[in-house]
Amino acid sequence: MKLILKNLSLALAALGLSACVTPSVADKSSITLPPETAHFKPGPGSDVATTYCTICHTADYVYMQPPQNRAGWEATVNKMRHAFGAPAGDAEAKQIVDYLLTQNGKQ
Repeated sequence: MKLILKNLSLALAALGLSACVTPSVADKSSITLPPETAHFKPGPGSDVATTYCTICHTADYVYMQPPQNRAGWEATVNKMRHAFGAPAGDAEAKQIVDYLLTQNGKQ
């Protein structure tokens, strides 16, 4: 294994690339994520949005999106449900869409 890593390092160096491929570095590296700070703003439906949307992404992700009208948010919520498996039912999806319109909607 050490010979393979040494050869890989030499090959990358020959290409002008640096490599951090030693087992000691790989074994000790870790990533610590900051605590979640983004939350949905209070309002009717914020609890439902928090329950179903933040399973996969932060509230910031919603606020970073371009404002959408009802049809746009319905399409987005349905994509999350049907393509990505968000477990929200029809009633919850309607509440989420209504809430998203108040947070990042356009008429």
